[in-house]
Amino acid sequence: MNKSIEMSLNPLVQFLKKSPKEFTKADIITYIEEMGVEMLDFRYVASDGRLKALNFVISDRSYLEQILSSGERVDGSNIFPTFVNVGSSDLYVIPRFSTAFIDPFKEIPTISFLCSYFNKDGQPMEKSPEYVLKKAAQSFRDVTGMEFEAMGELEYYVIGDSEDLFLTPDQRGYHESAPFAKFEQFRCQCMHYMAQTGGLIKYGHSEVGNFTLNGKIYEQNEIEFLVTNVQDAADQLIIAKWIIRQLAYMNGLSVTFAPKITTGKAGSGMHVHTRIVKNGVNQYVTNGALNETAKKAIAGYMTCASSLTAFGNTNPTSYLRLVPHQEAPTSICWGDRNRSVLVRVPLGWTSENDMVATVNPLEKPASGDFSQKQTVEFRCPDCSADIYLLMAGLVTAARHGFEMPDALTVAEKTYVDVNIHKAENKAKLESLAQLPDSCWSSAEALDQHRAIFEKYGVFESDMIDAIINSLKSFNDKNIRQELKENPDKMMELVNRYFHCG
Repeated sequence: MNKSIEMSLNPLVQFLKKSPKEFTKADIITYIEEMGVEMLDFRYVASDGRLKALNFVISDRSYLEQILSSGERVDGSNIFPTFVNVGSSDLYVIPRFSTAFIDPFKEIPTISFLCSYFNKDGQPMEKSPEYVLKKAAQSFRDVTGMEFEAMGELEYYVIGDSEDLFLTPDQRGYHESAPFAKFEQFRCQCMHYMAQTGGLIKYGHSEVGNFTLNGKIYEQNEIEFLVTNVQDAADQLIIAKWIIRQLAYMNGLSVTFAPKITTGKAGSGMHVHTRIVKNGVNQYVTNGALNETAKKAIAGYMTCASSLTAFGNTNPTSYLRLVPHQEAPTSICWGDRNRSVLVRVPLGWTSENDMVATVNPLEKPASGDFSQKQTVEFRCPDCSADIYLLMAGLVTAARHGFEMPDALTVAEKTYVDVNIHKAENKAKLESLAQLPDSCWSSAEALDQHRAIFEKYGVFESDMIDAIINSLKSFNDKNIRQELKENPDKMMELVNRYFHCG
């Protein structure tokens, strides 16, 4: 048996002895009958970025067959109020069997599925964010002959009662362990549930941010995933956010994915690592060095960076995080191992030294090529993002890099190897384009770049119009000046968008 299947924590994989991509309707029915599953849940993402639920009691075999064969109707005008007309609002939700998982929270045995949206004619809903991502991935494949992969880093604050024991210094929580980190056990339970629902987890840890306020401790955590195909990467992030919130609720805790929750403390991002592969081989690296394929993709990110915020930074508090010296980017540039840049090329195991054999003398030198792990990290998004549209935007930007005749020149001009926030690098900083400072500016950038996103029909024109109008409706064009004049407005914004995404 395949070792990845044998070691999977997903009960469906363990029982069926096959990967989720191979799940069929017959497999699902077999599991339900033999394991005594009593309910089904359809889950699907609305325009607010959160999972919705439709619950079914399995009353007999024919009804079960009907649910899995035809899906169900939902009111699209409530799910996508900006995109769907009330006069013709019915949509179908159709379960994707490959996403099936056992709900870890239900006492009644329940299988959940993520669903896709279809219109009245039985065709995929063109403006469904999940389908937009599918179109983006296909257009990338058609143009480049390669596959786009990704993984996300979820940052969030856990909020619980303050304690006087084993306190961590303010803003010094990076990779802290218990008992100084108070919510390590909670994070590990979240990760275990994510793995049971099919998530590919890389690791979890506490992050920089921690502080106490009004008798509560705010502790920042991060969970990072493994690189996989971009559509699965998006699904995993959606389910992970639901798990973190639900488990927090059941434990009497609160969590927030908000980009910024108070002045002078680390904000929470949702960095996205990307990789391009062909026949399973990483195309970013040649002979241990970043190659032209990677630089073309990076050039696409550089060119589209300002407009990508329209999908990845979608409320006014997003732009309170994108300020200097707060572990967040402000300038459109890239660099190796450089955390002051928008796109970072992290360490990629490109050295020929066998570090494990060095510290473990009994081990024979490994023969694997670990440079396959090399990724490129896009650092400005946060969890206000529409995850599917953000991923679609990144895929489209990378594709555009391969279509740009001057891509390598753009990559060369935007590369930096210094901390751009230091005073001695002021001249370099002033030469770089800056990220938008508000939803309004982000909307204007999207309007300027809309032809890139609309190409090949990935994003429909009226969908881009709706996103622009939504961003401008915040009326935050002068938000930073307004906050200087009225500092209390920041907490008003924080409270309003505390549970964004």
